[in-house]
Amino acid sequence: MAGEVSYEPVSVKGVLAEMKDTAELLIDLSYSAVLLSSEDVAREVLELEERMDVLQMRARMSLLMAARSPEDAEALAPVLSVIGAAEKISDAAGDIAKVVVEEIGLPEAMAAALPEALETVASAQIEADTRLAGEALGDLNLETETGVRAISIHREGEWNTDPGPETRLEPGTTVLVRGAAEDVEGVYQSATGETYDPPTIPESGSEDLERATGAIVLMKNMSELAVDLAYGAILFGSEDLAREVVELEVEVDALQSRFEAWTLRAAGRVEDPVRLRGLVHLGRSTEVISDAAVEISEGVLRGIGTHPVIAEAVLESDEVLTRSVVSPGSNLDGVTIGERRIKPETGMRVIAVRRAGSDEGAPTDDRLLSGESEGNEANEEGGGSGRSVRNEWVISPGPETKLHAGDVLIAKGTLAGAQRLDALAGDGSSEGD
Repeated sequence: MAGEVSYEPVSVKGVLAEMKDTAELLIDLSYSAVLLSSEDVAREVLELEERMDVLQMRARMSLLMAARSPEDAEALAPVLSVIGAAEKISDAAGDIAKVVVEEIGLPEAMAAALPEALETVASAQIEADTRLAGEALGDLNLETETGVRAISIHREGEWNTDPGPETRLEPGTTVLVRGAAEDVEGVYQSATGETYDPPTIPESGSEDLERATGAIVLMKNMSELAVDLAYGAILFGSEDLAREVVELEVEVDALQSRFEAWTLRAAGRVEDPVRLRGLVHLGRSTEVISDAAVEISEGVLRGIGTHPVIAEAVLESDEVLTRSVVSPGSNLDGVTIGERRIKPETGMRVIAVRRAGSDEGAPTDDRLLSGESEGNEANEEGGGSGRSVRNEWVISPGPETKLHAGDVLIAKGTLAGAQRLDALAGDGSSEGD
């Protein structure tokens, strides 16, 4: 039974920042639980889901206390949308975790394909006499230096789902890390002293099942990207970014429809169709996450704007969103993302590029995420299927995406990484740090 929650004065900004961080962590951990077939990780997801329920209740209470006029209600409406969206993401992550906890079942091909959807997620146990043994995350500056993020740590029977700079990687600790394949390999070896052996994808024996699992991978990538862009839309007050979120949600809906058809056809051709139940759960929950992304950006879409407390909460979260402009003659002018190794060198993931002008170096084709892309998942940037929209935005750019003076980069990562990216861009300023 859920515990009682009573009103207490809280910082709405602080609660929103915690909800944002928790929602993003829940996405990572829920898919990691499926990938690792870990009931422990899955139960941590369910506990975090309960924590999110408490956070959203307290946030709603505080907003009700703050609204004293129609003008207040209008100003606070976008905040309610963000709270509701974070709760939906939490519920969806909980449903994904239940695939493991309730042993619903999942085709082997899906479990093996998930690393592609998650960049690369690896579970590494810290061994004595390795480079990472006994080091604090803050001293290692892991994400900025390597592009790899420690998303959760397990020690002495307990999971730390929010490791901070002071968290030490003592021998015997198990750490879940996420990043580009080649970067994860290096961190894994530094933690364990052994070479990382990635999982292989078995043959499914069913073309429809392969299509269905491929659709889940794309839906997961697009839904997570939509959430990032939605927070970018409210942080920078960008209607363009908000519209891109809507377009991504429409694409996820279309993929969901095809996914359902492929799964139903595959059910008649596999030995144990009951094991497809987990696939259905993943598809439904992933689609809910993309719906939540639209809800986050609803205030911008409807012309209400965003309450300043939302932008402040985004800036206070564990990962910052930044907006940097490529200056003429800078290190990023005229090079591709892969050539400059932006993520390995800064720890920042470029999630979108707005072109300086419709005719200044922007791609001329309009790619869908389900088709050809400017990159692939097995590259040094950790994947991302680039597409050009109306010759203005490149969403989820790949390593072959070329940058030009005047391009605006929307990126996500650490504050230190944001400063490094600004130095490369050469403009000396960022609107997100």
